[in-house]
Amino acid sequence: MMMLAHMIPDLIMGNGGTPPPGSDKLLKVVDWVRWIAFTVCILGILIAGAMMAVGQRRGEGGEHAARLGWVLAACIVIASATVLVGQLT
Repeated sequence: MMMLAHMIPDLIMGNGGTPPPGSDKLLKVVDWVRWIAFTVCILGILIAGAMMAVGQRRGEGGEHAARLGWVLAACIVIASATVLVGQLT
């Protein structure tokens, strides 16, 4: 699998290829989106935790725990995408 990760940039850019003009701006946008996505995930974890704390009184803790699971799954997807994009650059 690691060997494939090292081959992907060669497949996209070829040997000795140069990125197109303006690609640095695209990478800047990708970095901004990554930071915004991680910030939203952190807020989601905090909100789900707070809802779990309040929801225990009404017996809704399980529903909020499921919500926390979805937020953590989103964190995993975003982290995986970040690693993939990092390998491509």
